Amino acid sequence: MAKTLTITTRNASFQQWQALLTNRNKRQRSGEFLVQGVRPITVALEQGWEIRALLYPDRQQLSRWCRELLDRTDARRVALAPELMRELSGKEEESPELLAVVAQPDDDLARIPVGPDMLVVVFDRPKTPGNIGTLIRSADAFGASGVVVTGHAADPYDPKAVRASTGSLFAVPAVRVPSHHAVLDWVAAVRKAGPQIQIIGTDEHGDVDVAEHDLTGPTVLLVGNETHGLSKGWQEAADRMVRIPIVGAASSLNAAAAGTVALYEAARQRAKQR
Repeated sequence: MAKTLTITTRNASFQQWQALLTNRNKRQRSGEFLVQGVRPITVALEQGWEIRALLYPDRQQLSRWCRELLDRTDARRVALAPELMRELSGKEEESPELLAVVAQPDDDLARIPVGPDMLVVVFDRPKTPGNIGTLIRSADAFGASGVVVTGHAADPYDPKAVRASTGSLFAVPAVRVPSHHAVLDWVAAVRKAGPQIQIIGTDEHGDVDVAEHDLTGPTVLLVGNETHGLSKGWQEAADRMVRIPIVGAASSLNAAAAGTVALYEAARQRAKQR
């Protein structure tokens, strides 16, 4: 059983964990982030993510789930004063029973499995962490191979993104890259190895409805920025642009919602083909 450390003051360790809530640069430098919730922590453990520490309120009765999880891992155990746990929750009205300090994996496109059934979602310069988490959740639900976040974007390890993914962040590889060039180089290398990946962009002015385009083969699906859509570089790189037909007073769909619709259509076509 891992040794337990008790913390009752806002010491250096506490301040470091607190910074993980709001400071992206410190998350990046430390290579770790905070996770709360039964399902996300359970999935992280089941998927083999490196859990560096488990934090729980000192001198409080813990649930069976929490006790068993503490016994299942060699991560450092930290009993925090309840008021400190509440501060780390990011929510004033509730205090979590357990928080996990989890290591960030490398941003390496090789983490994404390739093959004839691959379906990769690229989210271009998203500004909202919640949209990233929602799209990762949809990617998991509809069988995508991975999610790539390109350009100057929100952080997939932001607490809002982690919560919105409801654990799917730990089941689907999510990789950050600085621009579309890195993805195109990766696609070119994969094509040389065999799978002839198509790059399909989504845009309200696309030349064909998404349901009319064949998404059953290996596909990289592009979803644009919430305000400006896909960058010019991605538009030029796409083999085809597809649209999602909408009616009513809405001028467009939320970016994560549009990505979800396209992912569902790909999953529908693939299930029909089986």
